[in-house]
Amino acid sequence: MKSFTEYLYFNTKKRRAFINITGMVQGSIDKSGVKEGLCLVNAMHITASVFINDDESGLHGDFDKWLEGLAPHAPISLYRHNMTGEDNADAHLKRTVMGREVVVAVTGGRLDFGPWEQIFYGEFDGQRKKRVLVKIIGA
Repeated sequence: MKSFTEYLYFNTKKRRAFINITGMVQGSIDKSGVKEGLCLVNAMHITASVFINDDESGLHGDFDKWLEGLAPHAPISLYRHNMTGEDNADAHLKRTVMGREVVVAVTGGRLDFGPWEQIFYGEFDGQRKKRVLVKIIGA
């Protein structure tokens, strides 16, 4: 059994962003040498997400609009968390909805996806450096 760990780093120009990281994750699998196993991809910050969905810009716009409707950024006085001097309570809620991590099977050294599936990093409180863990185990 092999184990491989790599960190991906992101610093988005906007507060919110969706980044397709499928190629980066596949690159980690290639480096690991694992042909059969599992790949965990985990956002290491409580205002960011990792999720699987379609790479379609209209859908990403729908996510952004829907999430902003569920937990609008402003006014920041809506949230008790922001009374601590923060302004990112909405980002914590958006992360909870979109998820913390994904686990994908590795088959023949490749991510074993269904049709249209891709891995995304979702940023909800950006403009600063954050990391994502990629942990691969298998043979």
